[in-house]
Parts: sequence; C-alpha cells; structure tokens
Amino acid sequence: MTETAALAQGAEALGLSLAPAVLDRLSAYARLLLKWNRVYNLTSIRDPSEVVSHHLLDSLSVLPWLGSIDHLADVGSGGGLPGIPLAIARPDLQVVSIEAVGKKASFQQQARIELGLDNFLPVHGRIEDQAAGGFDGVISRAFAELGDFVRVAGHLLAPGGRMLAMKGVLPAGELAALPPGMAVERTVELHVPSLAAARHLIILKPDGAA
Repeated sequence: MTETAALAQGAEALGLSLAPAVLDRLSAYARLLLKWNRVYNLTSIRDPSEVVSHHLLDSLSVLPWLGSIDHLADVGSGGGLPGIPLAIARPDLQVVSIEAVGKKASFQQQARIELGLDNFLPVHGRIEDQAAGGFDGVISRAFAELGDFVRVAGHLLAPGGRMLAMKGVLPAGELAALPPGMAVERTVELHVPSLAAARHLIILKPDGAA
C-alpha cells in the first residue's frame, strides 16, 4: 500500500474527510521528513509506513478536538509534529511552531517553503521568550510533563483559550499536580489506526474560563 493510500485509509478510520490534494501534501511532508532525517535526526522512525501511523495519523487524530481554535501555537514540535500535518489538513488554521533547536527549525522552514504552507510559521527560539497571548490554542506532543507545559507555555494563551497536551498513557500523577490557575476540561482517549499504543489528549483551560 502506498503512503497516500495508507493515509487515506487511516484518515477515514479517524472520521476525517481529506481531499486528494491534502493527502498528497501530507505524503510529500512524510518523504521530506525522512529525507532530512538522514542528516538531522528528526525522528527515530525510519520506516515510511510507521511515519504515516506514528506521526501523521497520530497528529491528525486531534483534529476533531481543535473546535473553533484558529490560531494555534505548537511548542517543541521537533520535526513539525503535530503542527505541520494540522496546518496541511486545515488551511484556515494559522499555526506558529516554536522550536529551540536550530536544525529542527531549519527543517520546518524548508518544509514550509517546499509544501507551500502559508498558514504555517516556524519560529526559532525559546518558548519562554515569546510574547504573551495571541493564541486561542497551545498544543504539545510528548513535549514535557503537564506542569512544565503549563509553566513554560501558558503565557502564550489568549483569554478563553485552551492548552492541548498529546500524551500516551493517561498521566494520573501529572493531572493531580497541575499548577494553580489551570484545570482539566476533559481527557480524550484517541484511537490511532495502526498504532498499538495508548494515546490521550488532555484539554486544559484556565480557571474560570467559559
């Protein structure tokens, strides 16, 4: 099965309807990731089929839970995950990816150029140094413990916004140790096609937010 066919099948299993042009662009991103990975060590996964399941479909699994978010900060995204797949799948979504490692930010910039992603902007820098506010969503994928995620990136959130943490096994200890001012709105068990591992999305909101 080709990467594009596997993507189409996986997206359908996730309940997503993606246009052929979107599937082609996602496949192009997967190829670019593997190409640059030979030199830049962007991911430990080198099998194209596993890139589809473990990276692309895993990233896309949160798409139904973004709701009305239209300005999304992706923090510590490495090779652009989940930000680039989300930007490809939702052209109306403005994604800013904040990455402290220069070579990873360089790859993201190259991906932006080669894939023609006008709605994706990579920023090379520390999360703590970025201006406060401006994002109605802040997302991370296997970035840090929930408390650290909130402390490091919480200032990026605009009033009424949400923080979204992509996790494996539901981290009960981390949930119990959330910093003051942030609460769990909901936890979602994600089922990613061809990925035999626990996956959860934890949606956080500031105390008092509607």
